[in-house]
Amino acid sequence: MKSLFKKIIINILILESRIILKKYKPDIIAVTGSVGKTSTKDAIYTSLKSSCYIRKSEKSFNSEIGIPLTILGVQNAWNDPFLWLKNILIGLELIIFKSDYPECLVLEIGADHPNDIKKITKWLKTDISVITKVSEIPVHVEFFNSPEDVLIEKFYLAKALKDNGVLIIPTDDKRLIEISKDIKQKIITFGIENSANVFASNIEIDIQRGISFKLNYEGNSLPVNLSGVLGKQQVYPLIAAIAVGIARGIPILKLTESFISHIPPRGRMNIIKGINNSYLIDDSYNSSPDALHEALKTLAELQTTGKKIAILGDMMELGKFSAEEHKKAGEEAIKSCDILITVGPRAKLMNENTLNFSSSVEAGEYVKGIIGENDIVLIKGSQSPRLERAVKVLLLEPEKASELLVRQEEEWLAKK
Repeated sequence: MKSLFKKIIINILILESRIILKKYKPDIIAVTGSVGKTSTKDAIYTSLKSSCYIRKSEKSFNSEIGIPLTILGVQNAWNDPFLWLKNILIGLELIIFKSDYPECLVLEIGADHPNDIKKITKWLKTDISVITKVSEIPVHVEFFNSPEDVLIEKFYLAKALKDNGVLIIPTDDKRLIEISKDIKQKIITFGIENSANVFASNIEIDIQRGISFKLNYEGNSLPVNLSGVLGKQQVYPLIAAIAVGIARGIPILKLTESFISHIPPRGRMNIIKGINNSYLIDDSYNSSPDALHEALKTLAELQTTGKKIAILGDMMELGKFSAEEHKKAGEEAIKSCDILITVGPRAKLMNENTLNFSSSVEAGEYVKGIIGENDIVLIKGSQSPRLERAVKVLLLEPEKASELLVRQEEEWLAKK
């Protein structure tokens, strides 16, 4: 019964969304990929918000139900049928009456299973499609026949482009470059220190200051600073967003200046003050082999007089690749930190000689007893082990958890 109710709701919301898009004709900028979708979506919003009336997907509303919610501008009603009815009525109001609707929508589109994006792009056509890196062993690969099938699924977003649309892709992903050769629409590439149309160079990271780099485009080189986060993986969303702005004709100086006030999404390599004058790198939103590699690489490069500690949780939905990828991650982890703590049965495979906890809170409590001044703690895992709970244990100001951490809504806090 619950499944039938959900299906009916989805079909109604999609129908309303199609009518609303046809009526108001907003520009559609859609983002997919294996890593950095939400960060890229948020960066695009920052780069464009001063140039047009714009709306973005909230949090990670990237499914067949999340995308219509963004188009209608309503919240997830979870299990409340009355709120779902209210959402449907809001959609009807947009259809029947004239409303002040956004000129531009920035939509995040995910693919947990085969045909997820294919189904969405049957009714959603894009003005700009952004595809971030598609990992060689991507998250959700468990539900696909092969990693190549994940790439093909993500690429449906490129095929959804309108005739005058623009495809934006990273040159660092050679498979994505190769599969894009038959695309007739304009392509803008982004990358780091390579032959991309838009690229970043001179990247510097600092545990106190965050990230700084040079943004390069057509002979112009401009400084960009981003406080509160770390890692090269946080540079890609910004240069992808700048590529989107260029595609829309916005001056590059205005685009780079827009990031002065940019607030990156929570749980993605955020620098947070920890107890005992320590630093927490909160990367607890999710995890995958590529993302974990970049996080550990960043941890290894940081300078500190204290210890480097990594609390790493299970990487989910890797299927037959799970054991091998966890072992590979463990080999890299012990080279990147002084102390490795793991959470969950899969993460235990990273290193049999390290402490393993079944609970992220237990892991946090253990680290709380050994953490000292200038220590740096990286906390990263997939959603299931809920590593944000370990971060909360180590916060200097735990009363600010609701504004600093991911998954702090009542519905999430109620889950075990």
